[in-house]
Amino acid sequence: MNTFPSSTFFSASPDWGWLVTLYFFVGGLAGGCYFIAVLIDFFGRVTDRPLARMGYYISFPCIVLSGILLTLDLKRPERFWHMLIESNTFRPMFKVWSPMSVGSWGLTLFGLFSLIGFLSALSEEGRLDWPQARLWRPPAPLGAVLVIIGGLLGFFVAGYTGVLLSVTNRPIWSDTPLLGMLFIISAASISCSLILLLAERSRWTMSGVRALHDMDAWVVLLELIVLIALMFSLGPVFRAWLNAWGLVLFIVILLGMLAPLALFWRRDLLGERNLVGTAVLVLLGGFLLRLVIVFSAQGV
Repeated sequence: MNTFPSSTFFSASPDWGWLVTLYFFVGGLAGGCYFIAVLIDFFGRVTDRPLARMGYYISFPCIVLSGILLTLDLKRPERFWHMLIESNTFRPMFKVWSPMSVGSWGLTLFGLFSLIGFLSALSEEGRLDWPQARLWRPPAPLGAVLVIIGGLLGFFVAGYTGVLLSVTNRPIWSDTPLLGMLFIISAASISCSLILLLAERSRWTMSGVRALHDMDAWVVLLELIVLIALMFSLGPVFRAWLNAWGLVLFIVILLGMLAPLALFWRRDLLGERNLVGTAVLVLLGGFLLRLVIVFSAQGV
């Protein structure tokens, strides 16, 4: 007999696997990279604009891949459009009481704004012969409005996955109110790391790289604090992690959070490879975190 007090153990598992786990990771990158690009656009220097463009370049392919992963995970992938359109009337369908419906529309709208940011970045860099697209980014007034809306949608996409889990009846997922916050902060950490990794590969040395590196350190620290708070918030249900998944979670804390924090603090430990090593560890930790959360709640 199950000794855990949570009533959530009486619900069926949604059988989410690798496709959904990858979606959680890639979707976090999509929303996080866009949001960071918006912050750089508004608060960064002119010399930092390549970093913002990098965020837009990452965001759009990631949100497209997210849609593909979710569609493939459906039992009937060819019917994915039923999430947005009524099959009998072909009218837009929005159910405000349904997290799946809200999420589907949120992803779709964010995909549109992510595309706008992607095209504007291409135009600014001269890779797209469409000068008007440059008006879709700050400091142009229209661009400021567009990226603010897109940034809010990106924030939604980054945290929506955690909130979606919280409204299910599965153990761990429904036993803490902190999953949405954890996913948002984790999306910020992995997004900072990926942008930094690509900036290092391009040998960029603008001041924004150092600022983004410092931001990543604080975000990883906050992520660790929220994860610990989440573990305490589970109460007795935390015993569901006293298994192999708990070991993986320990690896997440050790290699994906504590080790990067040590490298942030002692940037001479790996010399020139410090930034790359830190970014790789944060990305690995972010993926493993989602792996633990998705699979562990379905195995109890």
